[in-house]
Amino acid sequence: MMSLRAFHLAFIAASIALAALTAAWGAATYGSERGGAGHLAFAAGAAASAVGMAAYLVAFVRKSRRIGME
Repeated sequence: MMSLRAFHLAFIAASIALAALTAAWGAATYGSERGGAGHLAFAAGAAASAVGMAAYLVAFVRKSRRIGME
């Protein structure tokens, strides 16, 4: 059985991957002939979300180790 900490780590890692892929899709669409400023803003927002979740993941790992939640 997976611990709550391990599930949380896996879920956040999957969310980061999804946000990164979404940002890549938005950037690719922006670079195509049908792309517009909205696609660029969408890609930037998704990339910012991925960066924010990565920072959260690092902070969560540090805190869970500090409180002994291995």
